[in-house]
Amino acid sequence: MKKLLLFCLLSVTGIYAQTDELTFTAQIQNRNSDTLMIRSRAMQHIITADAKGNFKDTFAVTPGLYQLYDGKEYTILYLTNNYDLVMRTDASEFDEAISYTGKGAAENNYLAKKMHADKTFVRELDDISGEDGAAAKLAADRDRELRAALDNPEMDKEFKTFMATTLDQEKKQVEAMAKRAQEAQRMKGKPSPAFSFKNHKGGTTNLSDFKGKYVYIDVWATWCGPCRKEIPHLQEMEEKYKGKNIAFVSISIDKQKDYSKWEKFVNDEALGGVQLIADNDWKSGFITAYEIKSIPRFILIDPKGKIVRSDAPRPSDSNIHYLLDKLLK
Repeated sequence: MKKLLLFCLLSVTGIYAQTDELTFTAQIQNRNSDTLMIRSRAMQHIITADAKGNFKDTFAVTPGLYQLYDGKEYTILYLTNNYDLVMRTDASEFDEAISYTGKGAAENNYLAKKMHADKTFVRELDDISGEDGAAAKLAADRDRELRAALDNPEMDKEFKTFMATTLDQEKKQVEAMAKRAQEAQRMKGKPSPAFSFKNHKGGTTNLSDFKGKYVYIDVWATWCGPCRKEIPHLQEMEEKYKGKNIAFVSISIDKQKDYSKWEKFVNDEALGGVQLIADNDWKSGFITAYEIKSIPRFILIDPKGKIVRSDAPRPSDSNIHYLLDKLLK
C-alpha cells in the first residue's frame, strides 16, 4: 500500500514554479543513519547529522513530492520553497511516530496520516469477517476519512486538489484490493491444496513435509521482474526468522523446458529457503487451486496445513513482518 501511494504521488512532481529555498529540519530518535536522503525523479539531496544528531539544511526544490530515506526506512514529503518544516520521529516506529511542525506542517501531517491509514487498511483487510461487503466497507471508510481530512483551511489549495485527484486515482486499485481480500477470506482456515514438486537439491518435496510449521510460499518465475525485486527482501526475512517455526518455500512456475535456466538462477543467486519448481507451470494443480493469475504471489499456511492468507503481503511490505511477529511470538 505504501508503494501504491508512492507510485501515485511521484507520478506528479513540480506542481508550482520554483522560487527561493526551503529549510528542512529533522529530529530522529534511534536514527538508522547519519545521513538523510531526499529525492525525486529529478533530484537527490543529502543532509548530514550535526554533532547532536540533528539534521538541518536550506536548499531549493522544484515544489512537489519527495521520498525521504533514513537508511531503509522512508516516507513521503511534500516540499515547496519558502517552507520552514520540522520533522520529528522515532526510527523504531518510523511511520507511526512521524509528526511535523512549522510552515508546511499541515500538508505533511496529512501525508503521514495517509501513510498510517493505508497501513491500517491493509492490516484490517487481513482480519475482515466473512460477511459480504466487509472489505468494501473498509475501503469506503478509508476514502471517506482521507477526504474529510483534506477539509483543513491551513492546507495549500493546490495540494488539496492534488491529493483529491490522487484519491480518485487510487480508488479503483483500493477497491480491487478489497475485492481480492474478500475472495481470499473464503479460503481462510480451510485446508491448503497440496503440492509435490521437484526440489532444487534433489528429489521431491510435499506440503505435508512441513507439517508442524508455518509455511510462507513465494510463487514466482525467473522471467518475472517484480518477483526478482522481492528476492532481497525475502532473504532478509529468512535471516530474521531463522530458528523460528516457519519454512520459506519458493515455487517457480517456469516451464519444464526452462528447468536448467531455473536451476542456474537458483545457483547463481544463492537463493535460500526451499526451492521447488511446479510440474506444469500455470496449469499445475496447486497454482490453479489458488486461482493464481499473476505473480509474484505469496501464501501463508499454518502448522496444521490450513490457509492463513491465500494472498499474503509481499516480503517488501512491512505488514508481513507485523503478521509473522504476531504468529511466531
